Amino acid sequence: MNGSTDIPVIRISRLSKSYFKGEVEIPALWDVTFAVNPGEIFSIVGKSGSGKSTLLNLIGGLDHASSGEIIFEERNLSRMKRSELALHRRFSVGMIFQSFNLINSRTALENVSLALTFGGIPRRLRKQRSIELLDQVGLGTRITHKPSELSGGEAQRVAIARALANNPKVLLADEPTGNLDSATSEEIISLLLTLNKEKGITILLVTHDQETAEKVSKAVIRLKDGAIVNE
Repeated sequence: MNGSTDIPVIRISRLSKSYFKGEVEIPALWDVTFAVNPGEIFSIVGKSGSGKSTLLNLIGGLDHASSGEIIFEERNLSRMKRSELALHRRFSVGMIFQSFNLINSRTALENVSLALTFGGIPRRLRKQRSIELLDQVGLGTRITHKPSELSGGEAQRVAIARALANNPKVLLADEPTGNLDSATSEEIISLLLTLNKEKGITILLVTHDQETAEKVSKAVIRLKDGAIVNE
């Protein structure tokens, strides 16, 4: 893995998030603090319901914290306007989901190209850039296939290519191997390791698998009931 600088790319400080069901407050995160350095793979481990996905959604600008701070490259997400958060989601982070979240009616090429469209890439450049990204994740021969014609591992590779489309500073990977068999899971983790090593991209990996987290990351935290229980 790459070395890191003295300035974290992400600083989380006393972050809390609650939801309300009627008048009942339901805490999802509580007083979470940690920092992620540029160029590292940082793992967040926890069982279902521990707050992992909530945390990733907050960092990705998909939700707002109840209290605390998320500083991304010295910018405070809680002070961003809606338009600024949209730019943050588009260019600062790339999100990878357990369920892939691909558009089933579109080919692999079109799924990646759509992300480039949102990123403002001119039409004449989108196809070549999409082909390059799919080739980079090992799908150069499957670009015309739709998600239903791909294996789970191939679909996740399309999702990774899409996440890389606009050159994000950080990949947010939410249980990226959760729907895959063990052999395919190893292939996806290996791909993420390669991207980290060769491209220097920072990866925040959410997983329930402590063994995988410790294998790929020097920095691992564990969440339980929304709080960090060890580092």
